[in-house]
Amino acid sequence: MPHYDVTAGLIWKEGKILIATRPKGTHLEGFWEFPGGKQEEGENLKECLKREINEELGIKVRVDEPFLTVDHEYPDKRISLHVFDCTWLKGEPVPLQGQKIRWVMLPDLSKLRFPPPDVKVIKALAKRGKRPAP
Repeated sequence: MPHYDVTAGLIWKEGKILIATRPKGTHLEGFWEFPGGKQEEGENLKECLKREINEELGIKVRVDEPFLTVDHEYPDKRISLHVFDCTWLKGEPVPLQGQKIRWVMLPDLSKLRFPPPDVKVIKALAKRGKRPAP
């Protein structure tokens, strides 16, 4: 069974966190997720996350400290989801892959449909609360 390293960014603005839907034609399309994506060969995790956020949303971020890694097994693959706190540097988020995007308060995340690994991230976020100052 193939294994993939996947990154996700926690991008905060005025107490809200940025989320996006998974694009049409992708695994779990329509589910909400934290922006990010699959690591490419030769890329470290922070480079991957910067690239993915720029490709998906057209913004620049600084990838800060790792928050959590979640290992999850789907029927056809295994993933390690590496989640990082991010500082938004430049640009206004635009859904460049036809997805929806939304700024959401932390308590409202649990009202939306997320993939199982992201649900574990949300539970950890609920325990931690707002992002610590970068």
